[in-house]
Amino acid sequence: MTTPDPIFVDPRLARLYDAFDDDRRDLDLYTGLAERLGARSVLDVGCGTGVLALRLAARGLSVTGIDPAAASLEVARAKPGAQAVTWVEGGADAAAGLDLTVDLATMTGNVAQVFQDDADWGRALDAVRDALRPGGSLVFETRVPDRQAWLGWTREQRSVRRDIPGVGQVEMWNDLVEVALPLVTFQQSYRFPPGVLPDGDVVTSLSTLRFRERDEIEESLADAGFEVHEVLDAPDRPGLEWVFVARWA
Repeated sequence: MTTPDPIFVDPRLARLYDAFDDDRRDLDLYTGLAERLGARSVLDVGCGTGVLALRLAARGLSVTGIDPAAASLEVARAKPGAQAVTWVEGGADAAAGLDLTVDLATMTGNVAQVFQDDADWGRALDAVRDALRPGGSLVFETRVPDRQAWLGWTREQRSVRRDIPGVGQVEMWNDLVEVALPLVTFQQSYRFPPGVLPDGDVVTSLSTLRFRERDEIEESLADAGFEVHEVLDAPDRPGLEWVFVARWA
């Protein structure tokens, strides 16, 4: 079973997530696909702080957001319009207990890559399939291994400061910990202003992502009963990611 990283479950970090991930041009593709596919109901798996779920709900769609991290859901529930979304704490398999039949399921960001084990990934796909209506679609993105995105996950390449209301200026940086393909482990560190935290100024979050090749992904989708309808390029990261649009036949 996949355990969420501290960035999502630690309330001190969850409230920083949107400030450091504020460029969400990646979500334009998902809202556009929801419209093109004629979706009226959506299951957002790994919804995090609810940015996509809220965008879709604002367009009049019926949206269920599922995430295993209570702290991230707390942030989502506090946002304007949150009452229009059904928020559920749990992994992808939590959908099984909701009696859902949706037109579209989504996994944005790194959600599809947090499933390090093939069995966990397969169970997630099965759960999503069971929540879709026949002919419904699953859309998710995953990084192209050959482009070696992890080379930029270092403090030299990524060190950012943000002013956080009620906190002050927080610095975030990355450290690449291990590359043992298909797994890549990195650490995010957050330095808070002195005296804000009772137990030190720096809080860290360790993450491991699985980089699957395209044929692996297509095979896993077929095993779960999906047909790959198209594979798109991510407009915000051209050439760096695959965006899979798969249909449950």
